[in-house]
Amino acid sequence: MDSGFYAACAALMARSQALDLVANNLANTSTPGFRGQHNIFRSFLATASGHQGSGLNRAVNDFGISGGSQMDVTEGNLEHTGNDLDFGVQGPGFFQIQTANGPVYTRNGNFQVSAQGQLMTSQGDPVMGDQGVIRIIGGPVTVSADGTISVKGAVAGKIKLVEFPPRTAMESVGKTYYSAPKNTGTPAKQSTMVQGSLESSNVNPVAGAVELVAVQRYAEMMQRALSMFHTEFNRIATEDLPKVNP
Repeated sequence: MDSGFYAACAALMARSQALDLVANNLANTSTPGFRGQHNIFRSFLATASGHQGSGLNRAVNDFGISGGSQMDVTEGNLEHTGNDLDFGVQGPGFFQIQTANGPVYTRNGNFQVSAQGQLMTSQGDPVMGDQGVIRIIGGPVTVSADGTISVKGAVAGKIKLVEFPPRTAMESVGKTYYSAPKNTGTPAKQSTMVQGSLESSNVNPVAGAVELVAVQRYAEMMQRALSMFHTEFNRIATEDLPKVNP
């Protein structure tokens, strides 16, 4: 069908998905360690049985659809908290966390010690060290730049930091957790740890608000276009089709 109906429908779906993503970014502007997501769009040429059709057909039916999202790897600012169990990361590294579904990664270093003496995230998942789960008994706790934890001068373990190659396809798995393809993480060499600080979200609230308005306006345009097509189809069905000779 040589019309813009399907193109407008595809565009509305893509912008609706983009709207959800931008809204989620804005909702996490104050979440420590949060990394924003950017939409990826790709072109999709509608064809029938491999036949390309006319130049007009290709132009009208060349749809822009959502191709997923990509994580913004820009670092957030380190904000001092004074809490001995708050750890910020300078550089591209991630903390490795063990969950019931396997290892995940985070930049949110807001940790705590469980009743069993394990170093945990605020969600209750163990923070991994180079030798497994880290146990902390007593205090005070000090952490060096390479992640080595000491309690009253005695080494209790070393927090595991991992880095990923550029353009690694990391995906959000909820909260401030991210997944990565298996065996892509390597021991951090360009990252250091700062005790008593947390990394802020890397989402710019002003830029996010502007993007939200732009996406909303585009989605509204597509809604109006679909409404026009619907009205025109109804007119053809009620006025023009009855005039066609059987």
